[in-house]
Amino acid sequence: MDSSCINYKDTGYFSQTVIDYLEDLPELRSFYSYRPDLTGFAALLKNKTVVADRQLLHDILLGQYQHQDKYPVEVLDNISLLKSADTFTITTGHQLNIFAGPLYFIYKIVTAIKLSRQLKENFPDKNFVPVYWMASEDHDFAEINYTHIGGKKVHWWYEASGATGRINPDTMRQALNQYKGALGIDHHANELADIVEHAYAGFDKLADATRYLVNALFGQYGLVIIDADDHRFKQQFAPIMEQDIIEQNSFKYISTTNEKLHHLGVHVQVNPREINFFYLQEGLRERLVFENERYNVLNTEISFTEAELKQEISEFPERFSPNVVMRPLYQECILPNIAYVGGGAEVVYWLELKSNFEHYKVDFPILILRNSGLVIAKETAAKIARMDLAPAELFKTSDLIKNNWVKKHSEHTLNLTEEWRELSCIFEKIKLRAHKIDPTLANSTAAVQARLKHAMDSLEKKLVKAEKINYHTRLQQVEQIKADLFPHASLQERNENFGLFYVKWGQTFIDELIRNFEPLDFKFTVLTE
Repeated sequence: MDSSCINYKDTGYFSQTVIDYLEDLPELRSFYSYRPDLTGFAALLKNKTVVADRQLLHDILLGQYQHQDKYPVEVLDNISLLKSADTFTITTGHQLNIFAGPLYFIYKIVTAIKLSRQLKENFPDKNFVPVYWMASEDHDFAEINYTHIGGKKVHWWYEASGATGRINPDTMRQALNQYKGALGIDHHANELADIVEHAYAGFDKLADATRYLVNALFGQYGLVIIDADDHRFKQQFAPIMEQDIIEQNSFKYISTTNEKLHHLGVHVQVNPREINFFYLQEGLRERLVFENERYNVLNTEISFTEAELKQEISEFPERFSPNVVMRPLYQECILPNIAYVGGGAEVVYWLELKSNFEHYKVDFPILILRNSGLVIAKETAAKIARMDLAPAELFKTSDLIKNNWVKKHSEHTLNLTEEWRELSCIFEKIKLRAHKIDPTLANSTAAVQARLKHAMDSLEKKLVKAEKINYHTRLQQVEQIKADLFPHASLQERNENFGLFYVKWGQTFIDELIRNFEPLDFKFTVLTE
């Protein structure tokens, strides 16, 4: 694939806060630890304090992989490396979207893999392991039970409750058949069909099915997949859970940070609650609240005194599940992590968390905006070439693309810039004459000039509109290109599943992403067949 890059700000799809973070706005520096560059990594590696139990991490991961039929030696080697004091993780996380959801699910993992390789090249005395953190305790089933492939929506119709990672995918047959049907029979279709069939028909937990699918795609690159829904991990985190639930520290610190971010004009992504943990059992994940001197589980009759709560956490820590603002701290406590790879919204919400990390004396990781990409197939690339469009132009609105194209290719001069320049000179003479006669007439002259400018602008738009009609057939190509590359008028990566790209190119698709993505350049990558 051919690769070209454009600045994120030029796409119009990324928030100002994300752009400010990438451009090192001084006002944001107090909300994170180190810059996302090699200098920042060098400083963090020099000062990093690992609180994770490496041996425990190694043992749990080996146990989790025993559920898989096979896993590459690269995965086992990386799990073994985690016992070494010179090994660190590069982590990304996501929900258990069926069939890997939208493309950015794939892009997150590719970014973590590529960054791990680049860090190894620059710090050869250290080891870096890419990690995919499965959000297996998440309960937002409606956010993961569908995907879009080739313009079709594949939906898993099922009423679920509790942690999504514990759901049995045995009711997925209709969705599974529909997805496999969308793959067709060409090229690598059978290969991917076999992978998803084994994943969703071969395991009784969605977390295990997701591990199989992701391992099939990324295991050969050494990606380690972790499911933190484990008694022993929670046991390690139990002291912080108890302290935070009782003292409500995360609520205090994050609320204060959010006020500061708000004053900077940052739209905060998440707001903390007084208690930022759920109570988790089979088929149940409900908020824990403090009311009437007791800790109550919403929508249930489960309730604890403070003493009973402490005992419950001590004996059954796996029953307490961190919400979105405490999950990052949990992650950094059980992994020797130095970087988190996330989307734009994730980067912004991590900016809310640093003060809470400082309170619990846990190092804050470097925040890496995941790579974003636009994949252009040969057929669409041919249309773009015929229209003589540059990559950056593709992100503009259809009307703006058409207007610019017509102005560029028309045989006529469609702008009235020169004419307006001449008229402006005339008005300057009129203003001078009017001022000599009566100084108050200058404002009236300026008002006439403004009305004429408005009329000239309107006439220019009519000239362009008339010429667009002359080029109607050619300009229809713009609509086709936009529909191909920006489904639902949004980024391709936020809608389209990876499936049809894999069918066309197989594992080479992943290889090309890894080859072309540059995690520390922070550019939007356009890949053309």
